[in-house]
Amino acid sequence: MSRLPRVLTIAGSDSGGGAGIQADLKSMLANGVHGMSVLTAITAQNSLGVQGAWELPEEQVRAQFHSVVDDIGVDAVKTGMLASARMVGVVASLLRTLPPAVPVVVDPVSVSKHGDALLAADAMDAVRTEIVPLATVLTPNLTELGPVAGIELETIEDRELAAKLLMDAGATWVLVKGGHDVGTAAVDVLHGPGVRRSYSAVRADNRHTHGTGCTLASAIASYLARGYDVPSAVGAAKEYVTGAIGAGFALGGGIGPVDHAWRFRGSGS
Repeated sequence: MSRLPRVLTIAGSDSGGGAGIQADLKSMLANGVHGMSVLTAITAQNSLGVQGAWELPEEQVRAQFHSVVDDIGVDAVKTGMLASARMVGVVASLLRTLPPAVPVVVDPVSVSKHGDALLAADAMDAVRTEIVPLATVLTPNLTELGPVAGIELETIEDRELAAKLLMDAGATWVLVKGGHDVGTAAVDVLHGPGVRRSYSAVRADNRHTHGTGCTLASAIASYLARGYDVPSAVGAAKEYVTGAIGAGFALGGGIGPVDHAWRFRGSGS
């Protein structure tokens, strides 16, 4: 058997299992790669929201990274919750040690599905200056797009401008996710070198969407590790996450997670 592609997630933990590191590893498994992890923070979290969050010490984050990279190696990296400007700097310094050919998918997480802050107010500037230039693919949703680009979004044209500003800041590709938009379709728009491509899916009538962003970014990283080019990786990941959202299920008293294993359950489940 040939070696499985190796994908590393650098993100926070979700004790409820719907988002964060837990969602990343489930998404990676479902999309044909070996997932590995570096925890940046631990959250007390469930279907109702985030009850607490604790950032890990720098030495622990660095030790996790080197344990994985120095022995196992990586074919792609995905970043998620980075919590603070200090942690952004730590993770950026680690990413810079990777070979240039290793793609990095950056999910600029700032708030949870429930509206709880997952990034300190002063940290978005650090994301823009230190993490965005390292991104092969940046995956902001419409809540994150304006802050990470440093502008106010008032029109559709502002979204285009924000994507351009982020590419000017160093991101190779920017995927503007439309899940928070209105309309019957969820349309994501990929901006890249000479490319503007839309990916559309019928919006599922399902409120259980916890972990959508983590799941999509991890799926993109998985397909990049498998050798797909960026537009193809985004397309395959979009198809996967659309099915996962459609199969999302109730869990606890609030917003349930997407179903990472939807392809394996069969139509009779």
